[in-house]
Amino acid sequence: MSTGHTHASVTAGRKYIGRLWVTFGLVVVFMIVEAITAVVSGSLALLSDAGHMATDAVGLGMSLAAIIAATRVESSGNLTYGVYRLEILAALANSVLLLGVGAYVLVEAAKRLEDPTKVMSGPMLIVAILGLIVNIVSWLLLRKGAKESLNLEGAFLEVMADAIGSVGVIAAALILRYTGWLYADPLFGAAIGLFIIPRAWRLGRKAIRVLIEAAPTEISVNEMRERLRILPGVIDVHDLHVWTLTSDMNVASAHLMIDQKLDSHPVLDQARDLLKEEYGITHATLQVEPDTHEGCEDAPC
Repeated sequence: MSTGHTHASVTAGRKYIGRLWVTFGLVVVFMIVEAITAVVSGSLALLSDAGHMATDAVGLGMSLAAIIAATRVESSGNLTYGVYRLEILAALANSVLLLGVGAYVLVEAAKRLEDPTKVMSGPMLIVAILGLIVNIVSWLLLRKGAKESLNLEGAFLEVMADAIGSVGVIAAALILRYTGWLYADPLFGAAIGLFIIPRAWRLGRKAIRVLIEAAPTEISVNEMRERLRILPGVIDVHDLHVWTLTSDMNVASAHLMIDQKLDSHPVLDQARDLLKEEYGITHATLQVEPDTHEGCEDAPC
């Protein structure tokens, strides 16, 4: 039995925790400013953006908590993998929050289209422009980390959606200011909601795939099985499982059947190198069995 593994890169988000803290601070402060202005001005578009920013604050807070917990809590006792999955749970929670905000905005927009509300376009425009600046700064801070961590990808998507939302609020404020068309505010509010929902759904699906331990979409399990099977000395491969533990950490386990006369060590080394170099899997549990051994094909062993 061999386990080739390392936890050095298991929580990709920890590398960007400083940037995440800065983004969290910016979002919380401006969320308060935007919510107050939305109430004063009567703008649904601005209120929807403030609501989205509130979920950003909650989501970013959960992301920070997940990264801190995964960094500090080591695997021990019953937590054999530590709490690395908290990062994925945070991403799923972000998705649920975003879906809730999107649904609320759409319902409220439908009500206002039936009975338009007068809106103060001046404060709405100023705050929307400042919000866009905050979103751009946050987007730049999280862009690199989003490529490595599903948790940070959730925060990045929220910030990106907020930036688009701020542009929508600016457009609505300009239309209101220069044409007086009251439907601009609920229409742009609904547009923000429609923008949020599909992105939240995509993030949720990715998180669920990790939680149900589906094979990563970029890895062909059948191809991996064949690549292992043709290694020198390997007769058969069975009980092959591949799944994602957390961002930047795919893991695998397999049984390799070899000729009983062969030394298992070279086979283990080759299999471990194959998984690392071709599939990026550095945590693999491989069991080698002589071809005279029976029973492992039918039951776990």
